[in-house]
Amino acid sequence: MPISMERERDNLFRLDLRGILHVAEFESCQEQLVAEMSRTGPSRLLFVLDGFAGWETHEGWHDLSFYVSHGDKIERIAIVGPERWRSESLMFAAADLRKAEVAFFLDESIDEARAWLIA
Repeated sequence: MPISMERERDNLFRLDLRGILHVAEFESCQEQLVAEMSRTGPSRLLFVLDGFAGWETHEGWHDLSFYVSHGDKIERIAIVGPERWRSESLMFAAADLRKAEVAFFLDESIDEARAWLIA
């Protein structure tokens, strides 16, 4: 599966992305995150791009309903991956639109990303 989610601790969730990400898989992960946030409260997200190859071409990516309904329940987002995905992943995460801070870290900086998330 191109996306998987696990709770690392308290309200910190790690999402691993591999291969081509499909809208249906992303939406399923969002549903899982909403259920977790109902138990943990506001959350922090660690996205790890490991062998990530991009997003499927699909108009469903323009659906902002998750962002509108649940965006305020996300406190911080760290994205860890290769430099080639920096701009696109920050844009995909709506970094400039969110109240939550969003930061990109290179692959070798995953520990720094975790430390930033829990600070």
